[in-house]
Amino acid sequence: MKAMILAAGKGTRVRPITYTIPKPMIPILQKPVMEFLLELLRQHGFDEIMVNVSHLANEIENYFRDGQRFGVKIAYSFEGNIVDGELVGKALGSAGGMRRIQDFYPFFDDTFIVLCGDALIDLDLTKAVEWHRSKGAIATVVMKSVPRDQVSSYGVVVTDEEGRIKAFQEKPSIDEALSTDINTGIYIFEPEVFDYIPSGVEYDIGGQLFPKLVEMGAPFYGVSMDFEWVDIGKVPDYWQAIRDVLLGKVKNVPIPGKEVAPGIYTGLNVVVNWDKVDIRGPVYIGAMTRIEDGATIIGPSMIGPSCHICSNATVDNSVIFEYSRLGPGVRLVDKLVFGRYCVDKTGAAIDVQAAALDWLITDARKTDPGVPPDEHRVIAELLSNGR
Repeated sequence: MKAMILAAGKGTRVRPITYTIPKPMIPILQKPVMEFLLELLRQHGFDEIMVNVSHLANEIENYFRDGQRFGVKIAYSFEGNIVDGELVGKALGSAGGMRRIQDFYPFFDDTFIVLCGDALIDLDLTKAVEWHRSKGAIATVVMKSVPRDQVSSYGVVVTDEEGRIKAFQEKPSIDEALSTDINTGIYIFEPEVFDYIPSGVEYDIGGQLFPKLVEMGAPFYGVSMDFEWVDIGKVPDYWQAIRDVLLGKVKNVPIPGKEVAPGIYTGLNVVVNWDKVDIRGPVYIGAMTRIEDGATIIGPSMIGPSCHICSNATVDNSVIFEYSRLGPGVRLVDKLVFGRYCVDKTGAAIDVQAAALDWLITDARKTDPGVPPDEHRVIAELLSNGR
């Protein structure tokens, strides 16, 4: 069976991570989120998969290649051009990307699934396809019910008693929401849907194709299902996703490494004197990481591989990417550290290099982090206090 993963977006709301990592490659405890999607698709018999790529396309293609080591077949559709010898992405929109593949050669010749490449899901795809076919639908949106006080964060789908989609509401207020079913970005289509998608133009599934299907009275349905769905659309979402995995709330994402103590997992060759540190799980510590005496790590927290946590530093409810060095006495609470950036859980970022704070947070491969200049101590204290 055939499927498509949407992977061409720039991921602007997940910056600074997506400056160098495309959204489908964002790691969930060292494993790209798109890899979990491939595993799910394979489990349900979807083994021929198209991926549209644009922003940082090489990162995706070089990792997944032809899909052979993941038990599937993968092909890529690049959206963009070559300018001065460099790939420059120019995404065609989600529906436009589908249409480009179909125009190249009619690949989608039966029921197929389209997934956004930036969410962790644990969905019975087989059951969803059976429901779709039972309705004779040309398109089906897999929905999930959320508490009414959360509807303002999502696109709401309004259906009739038979499940036929009547309307959409984009992030409505609680009082105006006509439903608590939200669009999860999981779609099931028949090839006939291409009759509604123009060729050669940028075209969006949610913003253009779906309203057109409603307007034309096409057999367009929504099915609400109970499943794990962890969106990684924004930095706070990613921060929460790591927390949920460490807390065991995401069933199909095991914590890697060896459990050296209850709730504490490590990769290979971690250097730590367990009697002289305070580590309270759930915590994951990546391979080749050094933790000095007097450090405190409070979960849920993730420390990536090849990091260096100096003496008396504190990591509390935080996510630290690979090759990060936290200086002596640094205190990080509710933070995400990615390269030269320190981001709080609302998504606000500090460029520690531009702020001359790279003695505080720096690359672990740098041999001399420097000495903190007096004029920057106030900024450092604010950062360290988690404000």
